[in-house]
Amino acid sequence: MHTLICGSMAYDTIMVFQDQFKKHILPEKIHILNVAFLVPEMRREFGGCAGNIAYNLKLLGTQPLIMATVGDDFASYAVRLEKLGISQQHIRHVPDSFTGQAFITTDLDDNQITAFHPGAMSFSEQNHVGDATDISLGIVSPDGREGMLQHAREFHEAGIPWVFDPGQGMPMFGGDELLHFVEQADYVTVNDYEAQLLQDKTGKKIEELAKLTRAFIVTLGAQGSKIYTHGRCIDIPPAKPKQLLDPTGCGDAYRAGLLYGLMNEFDWDVTGRIASLMGTIKIEHNGTQNHSFDMDTFKQRYRESFGTEF
Repeated sequence: MHTLICGSMAYDTIMVFQDQFKKHILPEKIHILNVAFLVPEMRREFGGCAGNIAYNLKLLGTQPLIMATVGDDFASYAVRLEKLGISQQHIRHVPDSFTGQAFITTDLDDNQITAFHPGAMSFSEQNHVGDATDISLGIVSPDGREGMLQHAREFHEAGIPWVFDPGQGMPMFGGDELLHFVEQADYVTVNDYEAQLLQDKTGKKIEELAKLTRAFIVTLGAQGSKIYTHGRCIDIPPAKPKQLLDPTGCGDAYRAGLLYGLMNEFDWDVTGRIASLMGTIKIEHNGTQNHSFDMDTFKQRYRESFGTEF
């Protein structure tokens, strides 16, 4: 059985601004914002939510399936996936389009400003959940608007447990649509900013939204995460990083940990800690797919971080 990951494949152009954005954005001039940031550091990485989640699940020893749409420039990414042993069976090429492109500028406080060109993602509804077989778990991550709506509906109608991960795709949807996503999903995962935005758009508090799902997960960065399930809130501690290099992709690594815990039917305390450690390992490396480990090393790090085993 496999986990089906519906979401974006993208190239990330990551730039580092050697200062703080807040020093260069004047609140009283926000209505005529015109800023330029000198970024002497720049690199191009493989990314996209689906690609990142699949990469992390592969590290955890699973065989994820990616469902995504890509453009004419996907060849180098395809070679990488082949080397990693990640299936491309449900990655669809859309002619005359670019693969998604993210342009990310990070400041010294790890704040980020991102511009994203969706490219082939805009055709993600060409893929159908029913095209994949032997699926026991799924996730709908940021993707084309129509594709996200369609894949959520298809997971729900097929009776396949799935995770709703709206992420940066949340602005594409109104409150009623977001509430319907939550009602269809078995699990919801958001960061603290997205959690507030989801509450504002739906008019419902986290505790109300959590009652509609098996679990509602909120990540809090360096403060760990919270898992709302069955009327209680489980506090998940953060794993201490060895160094802080790049937050890009930490959320995707965390989500891979969640999926791994669900696949193995671990309890939420263990699942949350695995997810937390995945995010921590990612933040210790630049880029979204440059960290690596074997399972013995991961389990040892888990013991060191939390004083228990899984």
